[in-house]
Amino acid sequence: MSTVTQTTTKTTRTPLPATLEDELEQLLGDRFTTAEAMRRQHGEGESFHANQPPDAVVFPQSTEEVSAIARACHRHDVPMIGFGAGTSLEGHVAALRGGVTIATSGLTRLVELNPEDMDCRVEAGMTRKGLEEHLKGTGLFFPIDPGADASLGGMAATGASGTTTVRYGTMRENVLGLTVVLVDGTVIRTGGRARKSSAGYDLTRLFLGSEGTLGIITEVLVKLQGIPEAIASAVCSFPTLADAVDAVIYAIQTGVPVARVELLDEVQMDAVNRYSDFDYPVRPTLFFEFHGTAAGVEEQSGEVAEIAKELGGTDFAWATLAEERSRLWAARHEAYYASLALRPGSRGWATDVCVPISTLAECLLKTREDIDAEGLLAPIVAHAGDGNFHVLFIIDPDDAEEMARAKRVNTRMIEQAIAVGGTCTGEHGVGFGKIPYVRAQHGEAVDAMRSIKEALDPKGLMNPGKVVE
Repeated sequence: MSTVTQTTTKTTRTPLPATLEDELEQLLGDRFTTAEAMRRQHGEGESFHANQPPDAVVFPQSTEEVSAIARACHRHDVPMIGFGAGTSLEGHVAALRGGVTIATSGLTRLVELNPEDMDCRVEAGMTRKGLEEHLKGTGLFFPIDPGADASLGGMAATGASGTTTVRYGTMRENVLGLTVVLVDGTVIRTGGRARKSSAGYDLTRLFLGSEGTLGIITEVLVKLQGIPEAIASAVCSFPTLADAVDAVIYAIQTGVPVARVELLDEVQMDAVNRYSDFDYPVRPTLFFEFHGTAAGVEEQSGEVAEIAKELGGTDFAWATLAEERSRLWAARHEAYYASLALRPGSRGWATDVCVPISTLAECLLKTREDIDAEGLLAPIVAHAGDGNFHVLFIIDPDDAEEMARAKRVNTRMIEQAIAVGGTCTGEHGVGFGKIPYVRAQHGEAVDAMRSIKEALDPKGLMNPGKVVE
């Protein structure tokens, strides 16, 4: 296994040229700002990484304006950083070399909706919940649920996924095409509405997960799904983490099409109970959801309930009404804030890995033991159906000794994941927080990634210091 080498990210900053400020102000008016409060607001996501604000923030309202901004910044050799809803976790939006943050919050139009073909095109600033509103009454929904009300452009840029991945896949399986502004302002469209194509390189998937290092995504063409006839959610606790993971593995191996299956360890369940006013057992717990016909949901849930029972699981606690399911999944999505409430005044360092599902129990248990041995407070949540698990270190970033312990656990967890054929991040992305682990995972392939970056962005202006050095 490759040894992780810590690297230093280039952070040289140069002042914004006055001529560029004048040009952007003339183009955008009061949608160009250098106000400190606005710059700091756009200098960090939802993580412990230090705030690194840009020199200016712009709020375009069309692809054409993004193109004009890119042309101006390119002429002046000024870095550009894309910003969606600010929910990223690995420092993706930090302006490491200053420059201009391009906020897509003004790009919120539903460009086209094609119910018969079950697809739609939206601007990048449209949020997941905003799209839900547009789809009301159509019988359709967009299945990717990362928890946060992230923007669709940000979700595409980070290759997001979430609680429904086990059934519906990630953004890579649900995005048909993109509109992207390249570093010099050139606008390209990738993909298309056909469900398959053998025409040329797959540029859509090149830009998916590229974290704004190759271009700024301004539109996303996504697949939609039909709303299931029946939906049922259930909660079941287990004696051990291993029992809970085994229940998931057996359910998947028997072919049950589970829509969601989330695993919360006992530390996380204690936090959820306190924060969301539940009284679940403080034990490793699975949150299930089943989609399909009424008969299909009954059959699926019955099979899984039997598997859970054989492994010491409790009887299912059901939530079938929409409001009950909403409360249940709201508690799951609020796990981050519930964890922070365990230690008021703390910050959260959320990290993730993804491993082959057969190794999930082993990796989870080793990580839990490592956390406890280091004396850290760190709940674990897993998208158990796809082998992706998250550790949330509840920390004081100003405590160097505590940070060192957390970094040790994080490094060992990632090295273990890579050793079993997994990845250093299943859905959080690289940003600059996980750059040291990319070569450990990909080896010489990192040089190929860098070649692509240099070909599309020879000046290194697109979100510099992220993904690859």
